[in-house]
Amino acid sequence: MKKRNSLASGSVSALLASLLCILIGLVIGFICLVALSWANAAKTGGDLSNVLANAWKSGFKPILMGGFFMKPIGIGREIASAAPLIMTGLSVGFAFKTGLFNIGAAGQYTLGAFGALFCAIVLKMPWWACLIGATLFGAVWGAIPGLFKAYLNINEVITAIMFNWIGLYAVNTIMYGGGTGVMYDAKATKTWALRTSYPDAVIPDLGLSKYFMNRSTTIAIFLAVAVAVLIYVVIQKTTFGYELKACGNNKEAARYAGINEKRNIVLSMVIAGALAGFGAGLYYLSGVAEWSPMNSTALPGIGFDGISVALLASSNPIGIIFSALFISHISTGGGFMNASVFPPEIADVISGIIIYLCAFALLFRVALGRLSGKREKEKVNVNAEPAPTAEENGKEGDA
Repeated sequence: MKKRNSLASGSVSALLASLLCILIGLVIGFICLVALSWANAAKTGGDLSNVLANAWKSGFKPILMGGFFMKPIGIGREIASAAPLIMTGLSVGFAFKTGLFNIGAAGQYTLGAFGALFCAIVLKMPWWACLIGATLFGAVWGAIPGLFKAYLNINEVITAIMFNWIGLYAVNTIMYGGGTGVMYDAKATKTWALRTSYPDAVIPDLGLSKYFMNRSTTIAIFLAVAVAVLIYVVIQKTTFGYELKACGNNKEAARYAGINEKRNIVLSMVIAGALAGFGAGLYYLSGVAEWSPMNSTALPGIGFDGISVALLASSNPIGIIFSALFISHISTGGGFMNASVFPPEIADVISGIIIYLCAFALLFRVALGRLSGKREKEKVNVNAEPAPTAEENGKEGDA
């Protein structure tokens, strides 16, 4: 019973720490918006007395409202961008749970995008088969750092960063094919649009696109949530998940207990890569965008955003669902601000501040834990029976 209470209090402390990070980040973000509003008013000769009102109405309110600022279109955009973000967050968070830092989610996401588009455009497979292809490509790319880590003891961060760029340029080269590749639409300078050319490869929307007035809003969000629940069950309720966490906590102790730590390291990275690849499949098979080999010279930001999502949720698979929705909410809201005064990038600044504060989440959790422990101790002292006085002890002795 005591252990269960400690676990519950730890979860509450983690939640409160994340909420505190969000609150501080929003406050700092509002101060930045006020500064931009004041600078714009001073430059244009506007009314300086309306600086706070402008910062709230034109900047902070759209960010707080996010996709709800232009419902239901905004909500549709938010859902469409949240689905792959959940998956990259799960990819990083799953590796965190097993003691590994999967900074290669961006590369695995890139290979997943290639796998999805290859299966759709070249092999002309249905959407569910294309999703499997994206998952397999991501899993293979995630296995490489895992193998190096398990059998050569090479840090997974170094290997993953290298293979991020190898994967990106390999994918671009294959897709472009000298401008005549089968996957490349030379006229549009992108891969062929799935929605018009390969409709069977597009994830069904079941009426969501009509309701949200956004054709990229599909059942991808439900698939992402289902995978998050599955990962939670695997980590928390299965022997396999226990072995993975044991290897992450103490590899030598796990080996002593008879757990094959090398196999589990590889499997952990394989699953992490599969999750990132699946996320890319959800994004591109929903028709949100096409891949542009000539312009995609930087790694997909959503792969690194997964690190932010995992940190904000303390790597909890269920918490990742909500943290991904929150990050997507902030980013979507940034597009509804007054662009002449507040650049949309300010939403990324606010998200970055929140994620930076997550690095101090452990300190917040310790402080909150001490505060709750102090209150609990005071409560116990108040409810305890008072100690007998010397006079009462003397009477008892006489009796």
